[in-house]
Amino acid sequence: MKPSTELFKLVKSLTKSEKRFFKLSSSLQSGEKNYLKIFDYIEKQSVYDEAALKKEFKGETFIKHLPSEKNHLYKLILKSLRAYYSEQSISSTLTQEIKNVEILYNKALYKECEKFVGRAKEIAKRHEKFYYWFELISWEKKLLESAYESGEFSTDLDKLVEEEEMVIAKLRNLAEYTIIYSKINQIFRSGGFTRNEKERKVVEDIADYHLIKGKNTALSTKAASICYYIKGLCAATNRNYEDSFQFFNRTREILDNNPDIKLDAGQRYVNTLFHLLRCHTDLGEFDKAKALIDDIRSLQGKKAFKSVDIAVRIVSNTYNQELVLLHSLGDFEGSVAIIPTIEDLQKTYDGKISKEMEVLLTYNKAYSYFGVGDYKKALHYLNEVLNDNEQNLRRDIYSFSRLFNIVIHYELENYDFLEYVVKSTNRYLSKQDRDYQIENVCIKHIRKLAKTIDSVNRLEIFEKMDEEITELLKDHNERVVLEYFNISAWVKSKLNKIPFDQTIQEGLAQKA
Repeated sequence: MKPSTELFKLVKSLTKSEKRFFKLSSSLQSGEKNYLKIFDYIEKQSVYDEAALKKEFKGETFIKHLPSEKNHLYKLILKSLRAYYSEQSISSTLTQEIKNVEILYNKALYKECEKFVGRAKEIAKRHEKFYYWFELISWEKKLLESAYESGEFSTDLDKLVEEEEMVIAKLRNLAEYTIIYSKINQIFRSGGFTRNEKERKVVEDIADYHLIKGKNTALSTKAASICYYIKGLCAATNRNYEDSFQFFNRTREILDNNPDIKLDAGQRYVNTLFHLLRCHTDLGEFDKAKALIDDIRSLQGKKAFKSVDIAVRIVSNTYNQELVLLHSLGDFEGSVAIIPTIEDLQKTYDGKISKEMEVLLTYNKAYSYFGVGDYKKALHYLNEVLNDNEQNLRRDIYSFSRLFNIVIHYELENYDFLEYVVKSTNRYLSKQDRDYQIENVCIKHIRKLAKTIDSVNRLEIFEKMDEEITELLKDHNERVVLEYFNISAWVKSKLNKIPFDQTIQEGLAQKA
């Protein structure tokens, strides 16, 4: 059986200050510390090698029961991290406060206990931590019983019960918004956009749900921020970027105006900015998009944005969006120039970048190299996407990668192989539940092009292809292809015999 690498990953994830705190905590403990020997050895390894570890300590008794020693070290590191971060998150602070309440209550120190409950409840209220708030009310009721037994009747039980009912209502309200969010997020993560009438109906039902459509239905600031976030996602999945921008901007305003809530919603805040960034790019507001990329990157290390998870999101997503922005501008040389930086960051954050983001980055690398005419390198990256096994994730990427793959093989003049690729793509697309035709039309014409040698005939095929694509792109749903590959610009570049990037830039100039 292959040795577990869980301990190795945890050790390697530690920052210098976390390691220092762990070592300091360990120094305060008495007795033999074999776990520190394991820790120090693993810390020096670049790749986990359990055989080397066993060889290093073959004379030690503890190596005979290495699995239990590793498990012990793992738990000690987590304990150290809990202590290190005990006051760096609101949830951790409230958990500690409730432990203090329990200790004081069990020691019958009711007056002191009451002070801790009151202080903790104020924190829970301010940060809308309803679970903790509810638990603290339960402690207040316990203290009330003790007060009654002592002959004190100053606390209003009815007021306390009323507060408890209010907290339960807010908790249920927030939970319902969270469930709705999960439903729309599933559509967005699996497909990127609505691909057929059935999916559009699901999104429409969510958008029309009384908690989303109604006014003043959110019972808390946190619920209101999720409500507008859901509205933004509904609009984004239908590619209505003007409405999407308005809703995500409202989410941002709510969190900016409530710093205590924002402090505990760092991930949602960053994701909101990413959606706003996408809206700016898709609406052609390129200067605003560039400025927002800088704003997002400036969040790194600030309060509420210090976690590794958020740091990875900021780095990976801003670079991905920068690639998309440069593609939209027709600046493929600029996008290729930042790929080495992106790949260095991917190595730094190996295993921490989400699978979705890895797929998006790889696809956009392929598009970057296609834009500068390096079709072999473009195919190399695109094959990484096409050979991936997780094709239930972001099916939009996999679907349009098939079309992009055919275009690349055409550019490489792999005409014999192209027939096989076309058949394979048609089989794939026939199994997808989608109601737009752009891919079918493009594949049909590229297939003809591959079989045509005469340049005049090819020009006629490109003219017919351009005519049909232009007509199809009048349909809002069909235009989705342009967000992944500007097939229209590619066809026009062939007709006008000018570079692909130049065609995109001329198109932007005409719009301006």
